Formats: sequence, C-alpha cells, structure tokens
Amino acid sequence: MIKKSKNHSFGMAWISLCVALAIHVTDEALTDFLSVYNPAVTAIRENFPLFPLPTFSFENWLTGLIIAVIFLLLLSPFAFRRAKWMIPLSYFFGIFMILNGLGHFAGSLYLGRFMPGVYSSPLLLIAAVYLISSVQKR
Repeated sequence: MIKKSKNHSFGMAWISLCVALAIHVTDEALTDFLSVYNPAVTAIRENFPLFPLPTFSFENWLTGLIIAVIFLLLLSPFAFRRAKWMIPLSYFFGIFMILNGLGHFAGSLYLGRFMPGVYSSPLLLIAAVYLISSVQKR
C-alpha cells in the first residue's frame, strides 16, 4: 500500500475545494443566485448605507468568479509543495467557504425555501473541512 504524503493530501484538499467552488458557482448561476443576492444587498444598503456590499450584473459576477476559481487552481502546485504562505491562505479560503455554505443554509431557513446555491453547499462544506484538516496535519 502506498502512503500518501501530507503534501499530497494538502494539494488534493486544495484542488477539492477549488472544484467544489466551481460546482457551487455553477449551481448558483443555474438557479439565479443574483435574483436573491442583489435585492438583499439593496435592502441592507438602505439600512446601513456605509456597508460596502456590491450588486452585480450576471456577466460581471460570473466572469469574476470564473477568474477567481482559475486563479485558485493555478495555486495548486504551491499546495502540493506545501508552501508556507499557502497555510494562512488555506485557512482563510476554508473558513470563507464554510461561511458561504452555511450562509446558503441560513438563507434557505430565512426565506422558507431552498436558496440558490444550497444544493452544492454540502459539497462546499465537506471540501472546506477537508482542506482545513489537511492543513493541520503536520
């Protein structure tokens, strides 16, 4: 049996979260996430005018997320080498994706219906926990 190194595990966890994010973005795009997000941001800004939340057109939103996913995937070689600077980035990425996934569940409870993006949120949560746990392996 071949034993996998902690670097390999970390690299695979990084790629797993990148792929989960790509699936999540696809889920959001196919289920019209912006139809929920943009009105929510508009309402929040009415109550908290200094809160810097942007609204998006579909094209800008999707293009930005595709670029972000590609950029994150391009960092994969550094994850496989377990570059030291990837450790804090991985914690940030993992925690941000956990909050993202939980936000979709919370939004679904608040709305009383499945929120766009909720179907892929479990995958996002699992991959984020996998990344964080792989970072902690010494």
